[in-house]
Amino acid sequence: MAVRDIEPALAMTGRLQGLLKRASQIKASTAIDPPLQVSELSSEDEMLLGPITGDAELHKSIVDGAARNIFYNILATTSIEDPSFVQVWNLLDILQYCGDKDQCYSGLVFLLVEELLDSQSIDGCRIIFDFLESRREALIVNGSKNKDLVILRSCNELLRRLSRAEDAVFCGRVYIFLFQSFPLGDKSSVNLRGEFHVENVTTFEDYGQAAEDAQDSTDIDADRTEETAKAGDSGKSEQETIKTAEPDASQKHGQKTLTIDTLYPIFWSLQQAFSNPINLFSEDHFAEFKKGLEATLAKFKNVPKVIQATNAESSRGLKRKLEETYDEFASTFNPKYLTSRDLFKLELSDLAFQRHILVQALILIDFILSLTEKSKKKPYQINAQKALQYNFTLSEQDAEWASGIKNTIANYLQDAPDGKFYYRMVDTVLSRDKNWVRWKMESCPPIIRDRVSTKDFQDAKSGARRAYASKRIKANAMGLDLTFLSDTDGSSGLERLKDAERYVVPGAESFAKEVAGIDLDLQMAVTEQEKENLGEAKASQTWRALRVASKDKLSRFDQFEGSSLERLFQPDAAAQTAEEYAPESRDTEPDDLKA
Repeated sequence: MAVRDIEPALAMTGRLQGLLKRASQIKASTAIDPPLQVSELSSEDEMLLGPITGDAELHKSIVDGAARNIFYNILATTSIEDPSFVQVWNLLDILQYCGDKDQCYSGLVFLLVEELLDSQSIDGCRIIFDFLESRREALIVNGSKNKDLVILRSCNELLRRLSRAEDAVFCGRVYIFLFQSFPLGDKSSVNLRGEFHVENVTTFEDYGQAAEDAQDSTDIDADRTEETAKAGDSGKSEQETIKTAEPDASQKHGQKTLTIDTLYPIFWSLQQAFSNPINLFSEDHFAEFKKGLEATLAKFKNVPKVIQATNAESSRGLKRKLEETYDEFASTFNPKYLTSRDLFKLELSDLAFQRHILVQALILIDFILSLTEKSKKKPYQINAQKALQYNFTLSEQDAEWASGIKNTIANYLQDAPDGKFYYRMVDTVLSRDKNWVRWKMESCPPIIRDRVSTKDFQDAKSGARRAYASKRIKANAMGLDLTFLSDTDGSSGLERLKDAERYVVPGAESFAKEVAGIDLDLQMAVTEQEKENLGEAKASQTWRALRVASKDKLSRFDQFEGSSLERLFQPDAAAQTAEEYAPESRDTEPDDLKA
């Protein structure tokens, strides 16, 4: 049995070695790029690792063992910087191609890469990451749960080895690779339980010992300050200058702030709240945090600011290039704070340092403002998972303070040089972070929409074509009656046009009837808009009636006085009385004789 198991493994090892020899002929370059064209190693009908006979899992296990033997032999005898190490990259390309064809395990490449990362130094890991970045799309195209776990495990292990201060750029490459390898709604790095990074402890010097040393070094620092000021006036660099901003108005008016020695322990104690905001649920800790943040902000406003400026040529224009802006922000990056007592005064004057602290404060303030009674009544807060629900509720007084200090910090950040642009970036990031927090509190529902079906796509495509198609006018327009053109009697048509009813001015009585009809409609009107429209129509018809009646009934206008128009058309009372008592005509036969 043992001999039978060894023979297929040796055969597979020989087959892989033969493929590597042919690969060295196809790809003459010893660099990582370009990738090996594995399809040229065999014809379309031929399987690269031979036909699968029997159990498919057994065949994959044999391929796994043979690939590892070759991998370990090359790794033990060849340095990663040696040109012949290209055999490893070719081997990984071959295994990736076979994994896509289901001839070996799909996660075998990442398993070998994980072992390769563990065996190399940081410089060697950079070379390995060049390979991963160049093959990223091919490596993650057919994702699986096992492959994702290997990617996440190997990248996290590499991040633990890297120094955030010395390898900041490499850490960024690893993070970008992770973000591009996993879908946007993946839960692998969501921190579902809402745990805080409490291991990030900021240590600082003991205040008592620092206070004793401060008195001894006061005179020395004063002398050094004078000498530095004199030397600074005589030797300015042409490429880079340091500008000192004017003190804030609070300093001019003599507003009192805490001294450097007093503020030192209070300032660095804020980091405890930043790393573990749950401590603020205690009233004592929250009161200390309020005092510390207010004292820090007052000190920031009081001290003169040291701003790192660009050279004279780049500062002439009103708009700086985007690359220069990025370089300026990148130059101020510091992954870990320096808490030395001697550096504290210089750090307080550094604008970049102030921005780092105030952005942390904004993040924490947004967190505590989400714990108000009003915020907890929002639907996504009510239905949030239990790990992200806190029993603490921020009082109205504390919420008012948090909103006020947030506005104060925002105004202070905007007042600094390039402050508008900087604060807009910070506000955008914090706004998007709120959306991610809400998504996490809703138990991370899927954010990827379903693909549009082929039928719906074709229907939409044809509908769009019909909507934008050129419209041709038809010979017979629909809905238009053309029978009047068949009337050939021109004389009768002319007589109808001459009819007096077409141009005779309507009588005042007709307008009065329309006004009476409008009055009935007003009694039945319900809405204010309807009443307003009817009132305007009544006023228009009344004006028309009075204008027509002014020709023959002008003497009766004094009887109108805003009453009904019917008064204008009623017979005069005096004329009616005179008519009743008028003598009968001689030719008129008396009524009694008629009877």
